[in-house]
Order: sequence, then C-alpha cells, then structure tokens
Amino acid sequence: MSNPGASQDGAPSLTIGAVAKRSGKSASAIRYYEQIGLLPEPARAAGRRRYDEATVRTLAVIETAQRAGLALDEIKVLLSASPGDPAAVERLREVASRKLPEITALIERTELVRDWLECAVRCECPDLDRCPLFDEPALPPAPAKALAPAKPPAPAKPPAPAKPSARGGGGRAAPGSRGWEYGYPEG
Repeated sequence: MSNPGASQDGAPSLTIGAVAKRSGKSASAIRYYEQIGLLPEPARAAGRRRYDEATVRTLAVIETAQRAGLALDEIKVLLSASPGDPAAVERLREVASRKLPEITALIERTELVRDWLECAVRCECPDLDRCPLFDEPALPPAPAKALAPAKPPAPAKPPAPAKPSARGGGGRAAPGSRGWEYGYPEG
C-alpha cells in the first residue's frame, strides 16, 4: 500500500505548501505549531521541510480542538501521547471535563446577555435615566478571561413596591418583573 505523504523510500515527502493546502492551515501556522511543540520538527531534504501524512491528521486534530474551544496548551496535552496510546483518550476526557464547566458558564452568561438585549430592543423608555434595564445589575460582570466561568446571577429580588421618585414618572418595573421583562414600566 502506498503512502501519499512518503517517497518511494518511505521518507516524508509532503512540502509545507502541500500540507498547508491539504490542512487549510497557513505555512506560518504550521511553522508556529512546530515552534511551540504541537507538531514535531519535520524531516528535511535539501534544507526544506518534509512531512508525512500523519502531520495532516495532527493538524485536523488541532483544528477540531480549537473549534471546540480548547487553548493551544490544552491541545498540547492531548497531543503529548504517542500515536496509538490509549492514554490519549483519557487525556481527552480530562481536558473535556475541565473545559465543560467553563463553556457551560459562558453559555449561561451569553443567554443572560441575549435576554437583556432582547428587552433593550423592545424598550420604549423616554431616556436612560428612566429605563429599568439599568436600575439593577441584571447581568453578571464580563469574565476577565474570554472563557472564564461567569459568576452566577444574584438571586432574583421580589419587585419593590412602586413609589414616586424625585425624578418623577412614578414607579418602574423591577428587574425580573413582567414589566421589566418586556421593557415597559409597571402601573
């Protein structure tokens, strides 16, 4: 059986351009992955990098892992097992177990942001001073790191009784009440 990534003598034969074309990665990305240890140092022929088919597969693993939200250091852990090592699957489970709560928290925060924005789209307040969307922090603060776990939202407070304010306009809907949900004042 022939290996399309090897020459007749079995040496790696794919150029960096061929690997880039087959993997969809740029040549500079491939060199970067070599530099940081995600890819092994390639064989060389006449000073030029030569790759085998396994490199294309490794780049596919890297691409899929990145789309799943894994950082390069997490991907490096996955790739640290030798080929065919069953420990690689255990590493995958460990990385996924650590990553899943982060992604779950990110989804929860994203859903809160979406709900708030949907209310903002329907808002008919005359100005921001009278808008209940800004009365209480309905949204948790943005995480410091893009995928860091978000703080859980504070428990919903019961709506405060409406009372006239110094700025006029009477009572407003409290966040979490029906009026707040639709961006309309109560009363």
